[in-house]
Amino acid sequence: MTAPGVLLLDASGPESVALARAAAVRGHAVHAAATPAGSTFCSAEFIGLLAGRVLTDFARPSRAVQEITAYARRHGVGAVLTVNEYLTELAALVCAELALPGNDRRLAHAARDKAAMHRALTAAGVRVPYTRLARDDGELREALGDARVGLPCVIKPACGAGSAGVSVVSGPADAIAAAGRARAAGGMGGGGDQHLLVQAYAAGAEYSIESITQDGAITHLAVTEKRVTSGSHRVETGHSLPAHLPPEIEKAVYREADAAIRAVGIRHGPSHTEVMVGPDGQCTVIEIAARLAAGHIGFLIQHALGIDVFPALLDVALGRRATLYPTAHGHATVRFITSPYAGRLASVTGLPRVGPGVPFVRWRAAIGGLVHAPRANAHRLGSFGVTGPDPVEAEERADALLRRVRIRIDPAGEGGSDQDSPASTSDIAS
Repeated sequence: MTAPGVLLLDASGPESVALARAAAVRGHAVHAAATPAGSTFCSAEFIGLLAGRVLTDFARPSRAVQEITAYARRHGVGAVLTVNEYLTELAALVCAELALPGNDRRLAHAARDKAAMHRALTAAGVRVPYTRLARDDGELREALGDARVGLPCVIKPACGAGSAGVSVVSGPADAIAAAGRARAAGGMGGGGDQHLLVQAYAAGAEYSIESITQDGAITHLAVTEKRVTSGSHRVETGHSLPAHLPPEIEKAVYREADAAIRAVGIRHGPSHTEVMVGPDGQCTVIEIAARLAAGHIGFLIQHALGIDVFPALLDVALGRRATLYPTAHGHATVRFITSPYAGRLASVTGLPRVGPGVPFVRWRAAIGGLVHAPRANAHRLGSFGVTGPDPVEAEERADALLRRVRIRIDPAGEGGSDQDSPASTSDIAS
């Protein structure tokens, strides 16, 4: 009997390659849906794994659903997945049309649009920051004047991702520039939606909960501890897992994550729930996404806990029982390399090499290319992972390896420097 085909919405990034590889190893024909422009960004390995692809316009969801489902029926597709946050609602619609395991099509919008998300989470009783929607400058002024928002506050696009356009605003004078950045980010990635969210600032330590839901049953794989830049742009510079929280706090974190997952209709597939744990131990849900966590977290889970999430996601999408139990009890962490200055990348030295305890090293910046001080996750230049049985030793080794990385930036008029600089260490807030 021929194995059903697997269709991936979007075809870029290491997670897509890992899913395609896992499907091919199991004998599934791998297909991709992509935009004509986006299809050029597929890696050579991904292209080599493809049995076929359908080109469509993701910005026109009704038409995209028709074209993707027609292609899926012609090619015997039995599973549809995506690791692209912008396409999680489309994935739910396609799965519903094909009668495949997927998320609730009526609620999937709430896992993408952050205004709808806030309404759904609030209605479900999830603890979230107080939030105002600002559709124009007048509503922005009203939100900033709302004592329940207060200062500092957070301004972000309603339909953004990857920390793009997110600013921590300390006063009204900063709000106009922050709103401009948020509108630009929302317009680029969110289908043209330039509405803003103005949120009360939630202080504390930042974590995410990585979970997989199957037939409505939720399994939490790990809690990830985040390293985040300080200042007005809070960009993730490192992830570490599993984070070990006090039992009562872990229980509260999982309780809020469970409620958030159900509130946005996640029934079959991964979720990534971002939370803040305050000094008082209370857990506040910041956002939830109906996708596998980015930033190599899926790979960290595999290296630290022995859970291969990529075959597991295939099983969930195919309606098969997934194996989600840890077979190892180690520690894994990733460091992201960023530039402290805007300019052109002249050189990089000191990158770690793959070897024992360093399972991957990835670099995506081109010598001579423009680089930026970190204002979004897309500004990362590269990354490397470190694993080990002892969390303290693994973290110390990762920090030591990061200190050895030196990048040289030619100035580009934004406070640039032509001197060698340690990559990102001055930007990390532990």
